[in-house]
Amino acid sequence: MTRTDMTRVDGTRRGQNRSGVTRRPQRRRRVGRGLQYLALSAYLVFLAFPLVWLVSTSFKPPPELVRLHPTLIPDNPTLGNFVQAFTEQELGRAAWNSIQVSLASALLTVLIATPASYALARFRTRLGTVALGWVLLSQLFPFVLLIIPIFLVLRQAGLANTHAGLVLIYVVWALPFALWMLQGFVRNIPRELEEAASVDGANRLQTLRRVIFPLLTPGLVATALFAFISAWNEFFFALVLIKTPELATLPVALARFVGIEGTARLGPLAAGSLLATIPSLVFFAVMQRRLASGSLAGAVKG
Repeated sequence: MTRTDMTRVDGTRRGQNRSGVTRRPQRRRRVGRGLQYLALSAYLVFLAFPLVWLVSTSFKPPPELVRLHPTLIPDNPTLGNFVQAFTEQELGRAAWNSIQVSLASALLTVLIATPASYALARFRTRLGTVALGWVLLSQLFPFVLLIIPIFLVLRQAGLANTHAGLVLIYVVWALPFALWMLQGFVRNIPRELEEAASVDGANRLQTLRRVIFPLLTPGLVATALFAFISAWNEFFFALVLIKTPELATLPVALARFVGIEGTARLGPLAAGSLLATIPSLVFFAVMQRRLASGSLAGAVKG
């Protein structure tokens, strides 16, 4: 065999080895990516199954709700559960009360937490560190220990059995976590942006309005979502503080579908619970656009 033939054979072997070496990492990546997609799909199914079962139950007539072997798809779907939920407990009024209370709580939480979180993040002092530690420590107190003093204070202030008192409680309860979360967003904003704005002649208020607040949009949206959902789903404070049925929020109205003996009317309860998830999903769908598009909105403005 000549040198030329040996060189060709050697080159062919090297090409085969290289192609084999390069194919193995590609196969591993494909297998790893396939396993990731499989795990993600399983997790999505795990999360979506309770909602799917809730939808199925809300359309089932009473005989199908007491079957020994229930089915996912109703045999005779009906809207009677929705009609019963609205006519018996006035869910429309309760939903409107919850929307008012939740929106007011989210707005006030954002308005109060924004300047406070900026002060905690930018002006680092011992007092600020102690205040932040106390803010986080306050989250450890259980509801049961606080409900009696809160009720007495609200009754003395004339805010018991009112939506204003309920909003005040929700804002105070949501502020610690909102402050902790927002000050983390503020610390991630480089100080050089503020210094550049001050060099250009902007004062503190203009810097906050044109530079800091646009960059804080994701944090503000996340804080508003947290405050809204926590107020929308809250049950204990609303049950204790609100005594007038016309002022009841949606979680309290849904609890009335469970009788004194502990038996629940599953059909109307499922229908009401399904309707109760719609406003929070709509609010999240509206706000998530700002959460995705506001990351660097202020960094490119002149």
